[in-house]
Amino acid sequence: MTATERLAELGITLPPVVPPVAAYVPVVVEGGLAWTSGQLPIVDGQLPQTGLVGGDVTADEAAGHARQAALNALGALAAELGSLDRVARVVKVVGFVASAPGFTGQPGVINGASALLGEVFGAAGRHARSAVGVAALPLGAPVEVELVVAITPA
Repeated sequence: MTATERLAELGITLPPVVPPVAAYVPVVVEGGLAWTSGQLPIVDGQLPQTGLVGGDVTADEAAGHARQAALNALGALAAELGSLDRVARVVKVVGFVASAPGFTGQPGVINGASALLGEVFGAAGRHARSAVGVAALPLGAPVEVELVVAITPA
C-alpha cells in the first residue's frame, strides 16, 4: 500500500506547508535524502497551545502536538517531492520538547510523532530518533519535530 493510499485509509489530509518564520526553507533534498526544517504543531496558522511540557502542557497534550508537527513535516515533504509515495523510509526523527524543570518524559512525547510515521509508512516508518528537552522553542511552542527521509528518484 502506498503512503497516499494509507493516508486516505486513515482519513488523514495533509496540511499545507507552514510558511517559514525566519530565513530557511521547509525541505532540502540532497543525495537521495530529504531533510525537513523543524516543524511546530501549527494548525490553520496558529499554535493550538503554548507553554512548557510538565507545566502548562501535559505530556499527553504534547504527544498530540508532536503528532501534528510530524504531520506538518509530511505536508512539507509532499509539497517538495510531489508525493509522499517517494518516501522509501523514515531515517531519523529529532524531537524537541520545551520542558518544565524536572520533566523527563520527552521520549513519550515524541512517540506522538513516531506513532504517526508508523501508521503512514508501516515498517518503512521505523526510524532512529532523538528526543531532547529544551528550555524554550520558537513562538512558545511545546514541541518541534524534524525528519530525515530516504527518497526514491522522481
